[in-house]
Amino acid sequence: MPDPSTVPRYLGLDLGSKRIGVAVSDELGLTAQPVLTLTRKRNPKDDLRSLARLCRRFQCSGIVAGLPLHLSGEPSLQAAKSRAFAEELAAFTALPLYLWDERLTTREAHQILYAAGKSRAEHKPLVDQVAAVLILQSFLDRQRAVDGPLPEKP
Repeated sequence: MPDPSTVPRYLGLDLGSKRIGVAVSDELGLTAQPVLTLTRKRNPKDDLRSLARLCRRFQCSGIVAGLPLHLSGEPSLQAAKSRAFAEELAAFTALPLYLWDERLTTREAHQILYAAGKSRAEHKPLVDQVAAVLILQSFLDRQRAVDGPLPEKP
C-alpha cells in the first residue's frame, strides 16, 4: 500500500458556464471523492479564490480539469473557455494542470444519478460533482496504468 505522505492529491473539476463540479482524490490516490458544486460568481476571480482555498484545504499537488471535446475529438466551443479558466487557476495556485477528456461524463453522471434513484429534479445540484468524480477517477486510473504522473497540459 502506498505511503499517504508521498501520494499526490488532485483536485478534479468539471468546468461549466454556470457551475463547477469539484472532486478530490483520496489520501492513497486511488479514488475520486465528490466535494461540492460551486455556483459560478459574476467575477471569475472569486471562483479562482474559492478553488485555490480547496486546493490548500486538501493539500493538492495538481489540478485535473475536464476538457469538453466533441465526439470526433475536436475541441468544443466551451473547450477554449475551460482551458483558459483552468490555466488561470493553475497560474493562480502555482500547481500543475492536467486537461482531461471529459466526453460523455455528464451523460454518464445523469445515468449514475438515475440508477441511484434520484429524480431529474434532484440532478442539478449533483450532476457536476459526479462528472468531476468521473473525470478525476479516469485520470487516476490512467495514471496508475502508466505508473506515474502524466505529462502536464496535453
